[in-house]
Amino acid sequence: MSDVALPGPVPVSVPDPASAPPVRWGILGAGGIAGSFATAVASSTRAQLVAVGSRDRVRGERFATAHGIPTTHIGYDALVADDHVDVVYVATPHSEHREHALLAIEAGKHVLVEKAFTRNVAEAREVFDAARAAGTFVMEAMWTRHLPHVAALRQVIASGVIGEVVNVSADHGQRFEEDPSHRLFAPGLAGGALLDLGVYPVAFAHDLLGAPSSVTAVGDLTGTGVDGQVSMVLGYEGRAQATLSTTLWSQTPTVAMISGTLGRIEVAGAFYAPSSFRVSLRDGTSWEYVRPVAHGLAYEAAEVARCVSAGLTESPRMTWQDTLDVMATLDEVRRQVGVVYPGE
Repeated sequence: MSDVALPGPVPVSVPDPASAPPVRWGILGAGGIAGSFATAVASSTRAQLVAVGSRDRVRGERFATAHGIPTTHIGYDALVADDHVDVVYVATPHSEHREHALLAIEAGKHVLVEKAFTRNVAEAREVFDAARAAGTFVMEAMWTRHLPHVAALRQVIASGVIGEVVNVSADHGQRFEEDPSHRLFAPGLAGGALLDLGVYPVAFAHDLLGAPSSVTAVGDLTGTGVDGQVSMVLGYEGRAQATLSTTLWSQTPTVAMISGTLGRIEVAGAFYAPSSFRVSLRDGTSWEYVRPVAHGLAYEAAEVARCVSAGLTESPRMTWQDTLDVMATLDEVRRQVGVVYPGE
């Protein structure tokens, strides 16, 4: 189902991922998020999963078997050199994103880089500069931007029915046992709540309000020195604000709310994944948007396929400037809470 008529004032149309042109994917990294992405691509798009690259032979072969991928490369150089690969999906830890994106770009491949895009905005600029010089497509894998419920709530906002947006609030917390060897607690792997979880609320606020004019953050660090919990207030020109939070220490509701002068939109958890929302207006009118989505990651994969087929180097829905704006905000938050990664 590609067209949804809201009980409210606006229709919503989101392309079915299966309608996107076929491309051939190479998966760089064989972890959990790579598995979820591979499942979504195989089940909901016309694309092919042609190769996976892993530094661990057993892990790579197990991944390939699980997802029906014909070729396993031991190491990443061989993956990006594979002539059968059109697009490389980078699914390694944040600390490795810059290196692996550049590796793929240098091999002439298009690239989808898992969020957060890089450790910091300087590394993001380096990747985009390389892509610009090579003429290759690059996009951050912020899947939320491509989901049907986000398209729908953006149209509700654009219709003016909730009035002027004055606040966007969102949280993302998951509970993890503190383990120095886990990537989320490892400074060397660019761990912490912010880059892994908090990037979702920050990117959501950016999608609706743009780049902030001010950033205020407080946080607490883990025993390893990464951010365990952060609360943020982003200010914008005019009177809009975003109140956002993230934590590694608690499973939070992961909901979002967009509050306007004439009403509000309440997005059910998890707001960043396929979800529903309720619109409530001051005049007592309310309605709910619900659209079941089986594999949400397929929507970002389809966006890549459409853009590559059209000869674009960046997505109009998730532009390079969008990523730079979000990374700059994350950098400022980390500066205020006192998190510096090795080598920065």
